[in-house]
Amino acid sequence: MQEFVKSLLEPFPEIGLYEMDAVRLMNRTDRKYLVTDSQLEELLSRICGKYMAQVVDGMKYLAYNTVYLDDAGHTMYMAHHNGRLTRQKVRVRTYLDSVHPSFFEVKLKNNHGRTKKKRMQVGGLDSLLSDGAGDFLAERALLPVPLEEMYPTLENGFERITLVDTAMTERVTIDTGLVFHNLETGQTRAMNNLVVVEVKRNSRSESVISDTLRDMRVHPSGFSKYCIGSAFTNDGLKHNRFNMRMRNANKIMNRI
Repeated sequence: MQEFVKSLLEPFPEIGLYEMDAVRLMNRTDRKYLVTDSQLEELLSRICGKYMAQVVDGMKYLAYNTVYLDDAGHTMYMAHHNGRLTRQKVRVRTYLDSVHPSFFEVKLKNNHGRTKKKRMQVGGLDSLLSDGAGDFLAERALLPVPLEEMYPTLENGFERITLVDTAMTERVTIDTGLVFHNLETGQTRAMNNLVVVEVKRNSRSESVISDTLRDMRVHPSGFSKYCIGSAFTNDGLKHNRFNMRMRNANKIMNRI
């Protein structure tokens, strides 16, 4: 996390991890924005006092590691690429800077644009089957592909800031330092100067941060870490429907 971001977070009121349970938003609508490091600086300055920053073990920013799983036909990737409204992403997420364990997670997007997340605690990527992740999927009919046919395809790392509005109706994640590493091709791509801001809400209430971004002339932009990261690091994948988003990401990364 860059020092300017750390200093800008200092005046934000703190909220603890357990208090954040009130705004877990496991069934929600998501809206993503892509900004530069300098735009993040402006954004944090403008919303200070209107949001609280989550604190875990004394830190307002945490390092994350995520490994996505797919099958040999890249079913999860292709569902998104082909424009299916109902689709899933499968991942194992580990919180590196805290005592929290790894979680096996399935993100489901329905045809109404809402995202639901189902997850269970696991020991790690190597113990999914023994931990019962396969049964977890089967019992809930979460995926069209059994876990036994899936394998790790993409890894990413980033540092995250989590904010919540003072009304406790909105959760915002801000991801910086994003790096993709493709586990099939060995390619790595660092997304320097790219910041992903995601606004997560379960209602149509007003959003201060969305209004602020609009005032900054930043508009919502679809950005699936799994799909865009895969497209950037695996030349063998079809990605024509992601080309515009990839060009937009490159444009932002090259902006001073």
